[in-house]
Amino acid sequence: MRDDARASLARLDEITRRLRVECPWDREQDERSIVPHTVEEAYELADAAIDGNDDKLVDELGDVLFQVYFLSLLLEERGAGDLSAVAERMIEKLIRRHPHVFGEVEIESAEGVVKNWDAIKRDESGSIFGDLPENLPALLYARKIQRRATNAGIQPPAPHAGDTFDSIGRRLFELVAEAREQNVDPELALRTYARRFMEGATEQ
Repeated sequence: MRDDARASLARLDEITRRLRVECPWDREQDERSIVPHTVEEAYELADAAIDGNDDKLVDELGDVLFQVYFLSLLLEERGAGDLSAVAERMIEKLIRRHPHVFGEVEIESAEGVVKNWDAIKRDESGSIFGDLPENLPALLYARKIQRRATNAGIQPPAPHAGDTFDSIGRRLFELVAEAREQNVDPELALRTYARRFMEGATEQ
């Protein structure tokens, strides 16, 4: 790591600790109250990346980095971990889940990497879907369920042939309109169906 990066990270750590002591709002936070802000910052980071706005990307990456420092400090305060422990856990995970880089497994394609990643996570959790967060947005939740099922040899319902990006967007939009007309929450409906599929796939 470059000296300037090391100095900047040390300064961020110093400021985070000072805010925790001297700012009334920061003093009141715990992981439950701060994590909604973490999620919001992650979405803003995604927007910057999708927009290709490098200046905004730098800004939003900083917001997410601060969330990591702040949440790590909360762990440290109750003796449950710290920033070093967070980094070490990530290092171990990256090495374990990249045997094609740090081990002797041979994988030539990005698709193969994803399939092997899912297999490693399946072995770690003992289940195809074991560690999927319950609070993911429904569309992302369904997508992850389908990917893991496919990589485990369980095929989700086949899509219609010839769909383009715009037509899929239109169909989703129309389904949301249909759900509104029938007083159905589309997020809940998709999440419920995705869970039903997951439970059925697990029983196979």
